[in-house]
Amino acid sequence: MLAPAESDQPRYKRPASVLVVIYTVGGEVLVLRRSQPPDFWQSVTGSLRWEEMNPLDAARRELYEETGLSHGVEVVDCQVINRFPILPPWRHRYSPDATENTEHVFRVPLPERLPILLNPAEHSEYQWLPRAMAASRVSSWTNRDAILQLP
Repeated sequence: MLAPAESDQPRYKRPASVLVVIYTVGGEVLVLRRSQPPDFWQSVTGSLRWEEMNPLDAARRELYEETGLSHGVEVVDCQVINRFPILPPWRHRYSPDATENTEHVFRVPLPERLPILLNPAEHSEYQWLPRAMAASRVSSWTNRDAILQLP
């Protein structure tokens, strides 16, 4: 899909995103509760900015913005790309001709839990959960699949 005209770029979100699953080698997965909508749990997610050419750059930016994690953490490209329809509640955020989102999946392995600094504009709480419990807690099927496919 072609990028909208320059004048549309600030107006609409880019229909490309990242999903970043953070987990410990002990098998715990970090899940974040969104501020809105209520009771929506997820891993780190976010849209690529129009100027970002590389999904890895967006994954690192979102990781830092949503958790405070940056230095010394490895962000691994899972080589998984999901495509799914943009749901009606979110359609207004995208250009009228954007009907599908492309999601790039990443993972962040940690030796142990690290302190998490939430962005209160996006998330109200976090939990470290065993893999199966984290998979059942998250709201999107792509997030659930990514958790279940962790090494």
